[in-house]
Amino acid sequence: MMNACICNKHILRGLIRMTPLLFLSAFCLPVLAQEPPPRPVIVTFNDAQPLAFGAFSPGASGGTVTVAPSGTRSSAGDVVLLSMGFIYTPAMFYVRANPGTVLSVLVSPPVTLTGSSGGTLTLQVAGTLPASPFVTTLPWPQQTTVLIGGTLTAGNIASNPPGTYTGNFTVIFVQE
Repeated sequence: MMNACICNKHILRGLIRMTPLLFLSAFCLPVLAQEPPPRPVIVTFNDAQPLAFGAFSPGASGGTVTVAPSGTRSSAGDVVLLSMGFIYTPAMFYVRANPGTVLSVLVSPPVTLTGSSGGTLTLQVAGTLPASPFVTTLPWPQQTTVLIGGTLTAGNIASNPPGTYTGNFTVIFVQE
């Protein structure tokens, strides 16, 4: 019985001596991660299509019109979507960057659009495809298409008469 106890002590001492070696060898293993992009990092972008909401009519109480980055259009409240041949599209940008470049898309706070016959609409730009932030994967000079959606808030028909509403918003591409 005594020998078994001594044997266990020797095994325990051996394990205690090996433990630092096991920890040390764990820190020596290579770590694999995404490669950094080539240097210098070059990023270019061009606007290719505007954010457009098509034709719609606010009712007695108003509401919202949304164009998603995927290109679908929807309304809420008392807004009727019209099919009169006017297009609705998300904003489109072409981005060129080295593969592995991480980009975030920042947009301006809500902006006011002014109507050609009077009235104003509020535009909140939101949502990107691909979702921000994203990693570019295409080799230079191929381009990644970035789509950006938004939501218009309209008042009633009296405060938003028929016409063309225009304005500008800011999109910033940040290379991380």
